[in-house]
Amino acid sequence: MFWDPTFIILIPALIIASWAQLKVSSTFNKYSNYNSANGYTGAQVARNLLDSSGLFDVPVEIVSGKLTDHYDPVNRVMRLSQEVFYGTSVASIGVAAHETGHAIQHKEKYSPLIIRNSIVPIVNFSSNASWILFFLGILFGIGSLVNVGILLFTAVVLFQLITLPVELDASSRALKILSTKAILYDNELKGAKAVLRAAAMTYVAAAITAISQLLRLIIISRARND
Repeated sequence: MFWDPTFIILIPALIIASWAQLKVSSTFNKYSNYNSANGYTGAQVARNLLDSSGLFDVPVEIVSGKLTDHYDPVNRVMRLSQEVFYGTSVASIGVAAHETGHAIQHKEKYSPLIIRNSIVPIVNFSSNASWILFFLGILFGIGSLVNVGILLFTAVVLFQLITLPVELDASSRALKILSTKAILYDNELKGAKAVLRAAAMTYVAAAITAISQLLRLIIISRARND
C-alpha cells in the first residue's frame, strides 16, 4: 500500500524482521536436538512451575502449529504447541518456562502486561482501521481522516513497545526459575537462553517495523499537505 519513495524507510526494518524470523527458527531447531538431562517434557515443566507458583487452576493445553505457544490471560490457560508440550529438549523447556513467566506476571499484576492486555481491543481495531482511514483521507484529501489514521496506528506502535519489557521479563523469570529449581543445568541454560534471546529479537523487529511504518505515514501525510 502507498508504494512510493518513502517505502525505502521500511527496507531496514523488513530485513531485520526477516533475519529475526530465520534466527528464531534456526535456533529453536538447533536446540530442539539437545535433550535435557532430567528428561522433563515442556508440559511437565510448565505444570511444575505453575503449581510451584500457586497457579493450580491454570491448565496446560496443546495448540496446533509450530511456535504457537502462548499464555491466554483472558481464559487463564497455557497453550503449548505439540513439539513443546511433548518435547524434552532444551528449546521446548525454555519456551514452556517462558510462557509460565507470563502466567506469573499475570498473577502478580505485572504493570506492562496489564497495560498491554488492556489495549488489545483498541489495537485489534486500530491496526486495520488506521490504514482504511489514512487511505481514504489521502484519496479524498480529508486531512482529519489522515490524522485519525495516524493516531490509530500510534496505538499499534505503543503496543509493540510495551510488548518488549513484557517478553524480556518473562524470559528473565523463566531462566531464573529453571536455574533455581535445577530443571536445566549450565550448558542447557545457555541453550535455553539462546532460544529465548532469538525469540525476543522478533519482538524488537516488530517494534522497529511499526515505528518505521508510522514514520512513513507521517512523511506521506506532510508531503501531501505540501
